[in-house]
Amino acid sequence: MHDVCDWGTVNVMPETLYAIDGHSQIFRAYYAPFRDLTSPTGEPTRATYVFTNMLLKFIAEMKPTHLVMAVDGPAKDLKRRALYSEYKITRKPVPEDFFPQEKRIFEIVEAMGVPILRAEGYEADDILATLAERYASKDMHVVLISRDKDLDQLVGPNVVIYDPMKDETIDAAGIEAKKGYPPEKAIEVQMLTGDSIDNIPGIPGVGPKTAVKLIGKYGSARAVVAAADEQTPKLKENLKANAGKLELSRKLLMLSRDVPLEIDLEQLKFESPDLSSLRPIFAELGFTRLLEKIQDLPSESPAKETATQKTETDEVKTASNITTAADFDYQLIDTPEALEKVAKALKGVTRLAVDTETTGLRPMWCSLVGISLAWEAGKGVYISLAGPLGARVLELETVQKALGKILADKNVEKIGQHLKYDKIVLENAGVELRGKAFDTMIAAHVLDSSRPTYKLDALAMEFLHHKCIPITEVIGVGRQATTMDCVPTDTVAIYAAEDADVTFRLSEILRPALEEESLTGLFENLEMPLMPVLAEMERTGIKVHPQTLKAMEVELSGEADILREKIIAAAGREFNPDSPKQLSEVLFEEMELPVLKKTKTGASTDSSVLEQLAGMCDSELPGLVLDYRKLTKLVRTYLVGLGECIHPKTHRVHTSFHQASVATGRLSSSDPNLQNIPIRTEQGRQIRSAFIAEKGWRLLSADYSQVELRMLGHFCRDETLLETFANDLDIHRIVAAEVFGVPLDQVTPEQRNRAKTVNFGIIYGQTGFGLARTLRISRTEANTFIKQYRARFPKIDDFLKTYVAQAKSNGYVETIFGRRRRIAEIDSPNPQRRAAAERLVLISRTA
Repeated sequence: MHDVCDWGTVNVMPETLYAIDGHSQIFRAYYAPFRDLTSPTGEPTRATYVFTNMLLKFIAEMKPTHLVMAVDGPAKDLKRRALYSEYKITRKPVPEDFFPQEKRIFEIVEAMGVPILRAEGYEADDILATLAERYASKDMHVVLISRDKDLDQLVGPNVVIYDPMKDETIDAAGIEAKKGYPPEKAIEVQMLTGDSIDNIPGIPGVGPKTAVKLIGKYGSARAVVAAADEQTPKLKENLKANAGKLELSRKLLMLSRDVPLEIDLEQLKFESPDLSSLRPIFAELGFTRLLEKIQDLPSESPAKETATQKTETDEVKTASNITTAADFDYQLIDTPEALEKVAKALKGVTRLAVDTETTGLRPMWCSLVGISLAWEAGKGVYISLAGPLGARVLELETVQKALGKILADKNVEKIGQHLKYDKIVLENAGVELRGKAFDTMIAAHVLDSSRPTYKLDALAMEFLHHKCIPITEVIGVGRQATTMDCVPTDTVAIYAAEDADVTFRLSEILRPALEEESLTGLFENLEMPLMPVLAEMERTGIKVHPQTLKAMEVELSGEADILREKIIAAAGREFNPDSPKQLSEVLFEEMELPVLKKTKTGASTDSSVLEQLAGMCDSELPGLVLDYRKLTKLVRTYLVGLGECIHPKTHRVHTSFHQASVATGRLSSSDPNLQNIPIRTEQGRQIRSAFIAEKGWRLLSADYSQVELRMLGHFCRDETLLETFANDLDIHRIVAAEVFGVPLDQVTPEQRNRAKTVNFGIIYGQTGFGLARTLRISRTEANTFIKQYRARFPKIDDFLKTYVAQAKSNGYVETIFGRRRRIAEIDSPNPQRRAAAERLVLISRTA
């Protein structure tokens, strides 16, 4: 397995304290370019695995004598937030699956014998600064394992930063050579540039290059302000207007070197991991390779290890007791005689698991290769209909004659994993699939919509402790991959029959689980009846006029070319506007616009950044790039993309609808996505005009009328909302009149627009910050408006608070149909995480 996030090697001294910037490295592991991983119980483990793997590698190679990890204290208690309430407020909410992995990593780090330091009111950087201040000397070097620029100020004769991404040790000379300033000037430079990630104010229009030049010339941020009259008119204006913020920025940027840590150097000594604690954790998480790795690590107490080794090994074996296809009875059916035996065995069966093997992933574009069936746990058959040259296979007509009746029998329940796919494939081949349906993928989603994946392999491991044969072992990977009809039929048989058997066995576990959670009604009355409807919609497809798409492609491509020329002219030189790297160079290095957001590869140039830049700078370049991207996306995604999706035989577009891909339970669409074709712009309406009806038919357009607000009125029983909808009045105008205290006929368009924004935003827990950004008003004004809204409609606020309280009590949110969504972090001590969880509650309630 490829090791990502390798911490590499560092030139070590006889005595070195390695201090890990905990959250920095955990986030790095979370976003590492590594495949998704889950434990046998379905717990997300990608970040956990990547972090643990690199820590084990680091310990094995570096053999540290002193090792510690620092993490942030609770965000709500940060001293910097007390200084500046908007500190770090612009950061996006952390994804839900991050927190269980963070908790696991802490558990593993502690089991490895590495102290984790945290202090209320302080961040990890402050703890690292305190460790460096206390222990750095000629006898003890301190290596800060991080890549955070905020730590530059700590670098000195006995303190270095180790950048694990680049395997690079950075000392004082390295900082000056790379960044143009010594460590002692790091804060001065940052005071001028500010920090968009932490929302620390700086001087608008001052980028890193300009800041370095100014500090190099004047020595300090204060001196730069004192010399404001010597600068360009714009910079002079910005310096004088923002000078009062510089001391606040200094306080926010200066790391505390006196954090009250009740620990001494002796306690930071690293001896060895506690293998007795690590083994059961790794076994539970399914970290088979890491279980092997830790065998090479020395244990803390050899005597203790010997005494407990047998018990621990037994525990690991029990936790790793995973079945495979070799443990079951799977058969290849490729003769009429064998098929007849299967047909006889199926007489009287009331439940039948069905799966298909095909030549591709898109059901309307692929061909049927074989059918696998299971009606008894531990057994399965694969009926081969296609194979390599010379393979013995059955004729489809023969299979239809033998099995057609039972597959079409309404009294026989059909069980499947993504059964809609199999239904479409079979019916395209002339094999009807009818009867009550049980889809294991949808059942798992109804039970818990927060799972990272609903693939059969993951569900089999979670519920059955069964390791399925990976499809890559059958058809290969990458350029060497083939299609199922080119694989020997006996190889396909084991893989395919296993899928049917596993699906059958999963249904036996998921069915009572649905009953226990009172979710059977939702599953049987809503989800399963919807499945055949969606299958028929996909098979029918929708007709598209290719000439309309082509004409628009030519027209919009021409407009995009004109915009491209304007972009290059605005930049003053040739470059590729489609390259984020080249665009970043133009915007942030040459034009010295402020960096508002950073990604793993550097300064971000995404749409949100360009929108902010367009509103804060004189250049038309950011706005032109936004318009250019919109046009090229229309051409690439909707005009070219839709044209390529027209089926050569049906001459229609056949999308795929997904019932188990969105946590709220709503449908999604792919190949192509027909749910997000623009409608508000003229170009979007033109694209929609390419969808046409067959001769003699009509297209009907229907939409809910303010359905979220109607549901809100239903739940909270607010008289104004109910009366408005009962009389079919303009809800936004009426709410504006109520909130602003003006007669209905005097409501201005701006007042109505604000009321509309809050009407929809309030349902999803929109904050003053979010409203201010949407309406481009001050946060004070936004907060005042929300306060007025809540005062006038107290029942709405009471309902939302009550529902959040219910979610905190239950741990999940429930819709009017009984669908449940588990809400992680609803009780988090971190206010940002808790607020994000509360917004999820409100979003899920009305979904």
